[in-house]
Amino acid sequence: MEAIQVKARYHIAQLDKELQKVPQLNQLELATGVPKTYFVLGAGAFFTLMIFFNIAGQLFSNLLGFAYPAYRSFKALESPGKDDDKQWLTYWTVYGFVSIIESFTDFLLYWFPFYFFLKTVFLLWLMVPSFNGAVTIYNRVLRPFLLQHKEEIDSSYNNLKAKVSAVASEIDGSATAAH
Repeated sequence: MEAIQVKARYHIAQLDKELQKVPQLNQLELATGVPKTYFVLGAGAFFTLMIFFNIAGQLFSNLLGFAYPAYRSFKALESPGKDDDKQWLTYWTVYGFVSIIESFTDFLLYWFPFYFFLKTVFLLWLMVPSFNGAVTIYNRVLRPFLLQHKEEIDSSYNNLKAKVSAVASEIDGSATAAH
């Protein structure tokens, strides 16, 4: 039991060290006297329970899958290196395909118990760099599929683009003739 407490204290100290970099949390700790680590752990437990019991699970799951990666993408674009750009571009590619699949299967998936909890765990696996989930899905599933169907996809895209341009020109011509 003592070994568990030692490990817990170590991880809390590590988290506190990382949270020290967030000025707002430092101010909150000073104002309330409650350690910032407890606030973060409490908020994490609250959101986990909300998702687990599906109380606004869809909202929190989608926020996690979008808001954090969007901010990290912004930071990656503003950094001089390109490795983080590739990581988040890969995440967004996989996230887009997962969202498309989910939109076709949502009427079935939402009936599964703990769906949003499992979706949240999956999204965390995709986005956390140490897990490399997005890269794994991209390299094993998406990339081979897209390479195999590249010509078909490009052809369909070009056909759709031509049709949309034709309709837009026709609408523009109709609007111009009406005036």
